[in-house]
Amino acid sequence: MIVLSGAELVLPDRILSPGTLVVEAERIVEIRSDAPPAGGHSHPPFAFHNHYIVPGFIDVHVHGVEGFDSLDGRDAIRSIAARLPRYGVAAFCPTTLACAPDALRTVLDQVRRARETPEARSARVLPAHLESNFINQEFRGAQPLECLRSPRAALSEWSVRRADPSGPADLASPKDLPYASVDFAAADILAEIERAAPDVGIVTIASELDGGLDLVRWLCTRGHRVSLGHSNATYEQALAAIDAGARHATHLFNRMPPLHHRLPGLAGAILQTDEVAAELICDGFHVHPALLRTAIAAKRPSRVLAITDGTAAAGLPVGSRARIGGRAITAGDSSAVLDDGTIAGSVWTMDRAFQTLVGRIGLPLVDAVALCSTTPARELGLVGHGVLAVGAVADLVVLDAQFNVVQTYIGGQLVYSKAAT
Repeated sequence: MIVLSGAELVLPDRILSPGTLVVEAERIVEIRSDAPPAGGHSHPPFAFHNHYIVPGFIDVHVHGVEGFDSLDGRDAIRSIAARLPRYGVAAFCPTTLACAPDALRTVLDQVRRARETPEARSARVLPAHLESNFINQEFRGAQPLECLRSPRAALSEWSVRRADPSGPADLASPKDLPYASVDFAAADILAEIERAAPDVGIVTIASELDGGLDLVRWLCTRGHRVSLGHSNATYEQALAAIDAGARHATHLFNRMPPLHHRLPGLAGAILQTDEVAAELICDGFHVHPALLRTAIAAKRPSRVLAITDGTAAAGLPVGSRARIGGRAITAGDSSAVLDDGTIAGSVWTMDRAFQTLVGRIGLPLVDAVALCSTTPARELGLVGHGVLAVGAVADLVVLDAQFNVVQTYIGGQLVYSKAAT
């Protein structure tokens, strides 16, 4: 049994201050208020006075951290999982760039192994988020042009293969670098998604591409969560994709046309559609704080997921070199950049995202927890996660008065302690 007393507990609807939280057998078994001690002292001498306890953060869009990228090979997924708890992350979706099928196979095999045999003191590995090969080349950002493919071609090739199962041979063995071989058929990507279906969670596509709506339906019928992003979809095209089953938006405002009062586009469709939950990169750089506030107000915290879009440069000093999908990036103050200056994701971590939401954005603690924990858990179907409640899984983060991570618990086990580092 673990008893954490004296902290402010950020519950789904209020803050309990001070409170006690009791954990037993990986679950929260009791939450109670701590009355002031006899004698009228206003500050009880509990261990976590002037601290906050929140549910473990869940990052559904993170490529890497501390020098490790999801497409590095060498069991990079386990390396990332081992490093994320220091930032308060209890669970994450390993996120890929568009890549060749052999590279995709490698990372999805790593995801499967990490989920089947999780390692102690590591964040939970969730099904992957694929920033897929089926995005708009004009809005690809740092995605490699040579790996982008047509949804129509993919589905047509797929139909032919299904009609003739004796068709192409198995894919080649994985290469050391994801783009060592980029001569592949579009259907090869669908084959990898179907082969590793339980380990593919979110798939980002541009629905306006030829065959895009059919691909939305193809993915949805196989249980994947379709996300709209890296896209030039019009307002009407976005609504059609939502009607076809898309329920997620990849880093709202980034790599899509700007919101215009006469041409609302993809961003406008996402803001006004309750069926879609939207990611927001909460670093105050990728999206201006004023627009972060506007989007959260429009969508409500229950429909927004705070993400980092973190790269292997996250957690490293400014100027450090790392990789994303085999290509060099440099860590800046807020973003990572390719050598040609293209922004290639963030250097933020989830603890800093939480600090940004509460401090710079001015979000109430309960709402910040919704964005960083509760909404991601609900959208991914993680029952019993993302909340402080009796019976919930004891994935917890203890924060100090400045919202720095002091301790992280996963399944009731202490997996990170600042005092021990």
